[in-house]
Amino acid sequence: MATISDIHLPQHVAIIMDGNNRFAKKKHLEKGDGHREGKNTLDPIVEHCRELGIQALTVFAFSSENWNRPQAEIDLLMLLLEQTVLEQIPRMIRFEIALRFIGDRSRLSDHLQQILCSAEQQTAHFKKMTLTIAISYGGMWDIAHAAQKVAQKVIANEIAIEQIDASLFGQYVELGDLPAVDLLIRTGGDYRISNFLLWQAAYAELYFTNTLWPEFTTRELDQAFKTFAQRERRFGKTSEQILQEKIEK
Repeated sequence: MATISDIHLPQHVAIIMDGNNRFAKKKHLEKGDGHREGKNTLDPIVEHCRELGIQALTVFAFSSENWNRPQAEIDLLMLLLEQTVLEQIPRMIRFEIALRFIGDRSRLSDHLQQILCSAEQQTAHFKKMTLTIAISYGGMWDIAHAAQKVAQKVIANEIAIEQIDASLFGQYVELGDLPAVDLLIRTGGDYRISNFLLWQAAYAELYFTNTLWPEFTTRELDQAFKTFAQRERRFGKTSEQILQEKIEK
């Protein structure tokens, strides 16, 4: 029987980590404990991806829309994000993983922004894997921000309007230097991508599970990988064309 390492694995995995509050209600925990439990779920997932040779893992920690949540919950999430980053730095160094952050940092405290910058600087040279945490992030914000950067280049006569195409524009969205998202996983039972990596996940395979994020395990991650390996990724081509390309290879 083939093992997980024998199948075709994605290069870039993205996860919407949903279901923390529902987990707390299910377990009759105090408000906020679901987020604390969810924080602890990430470590084994990161290690497993690194062991399998996944090139990039991007996780959705706090969306642009999450700023609309109750202030007490926002404060707790910011505290947990700070703790997570500080805990991750020595782990990233040990496992030689580059730690990055995407999102609108202008809405974060100066203290948290300094922590993010320090973490990125300390781990930027690692090549084993890239772990990206999306904080204050939204896919529409990302595309609009990229458009602003391209427009500035046009105004400065560094880019001609005729040069702008999908390939060029893709260099200006967040994570433009990484492979496109191959597999997007959402836990928690909802069937939507919630404004996450809209550009980067344009051709991603989607995997939805009812499992709440604090209960998500490496075993289910492997199941998602097996499902991914069974999908036929055509990118607009026909099944016959894909088969012929495999034969020619």
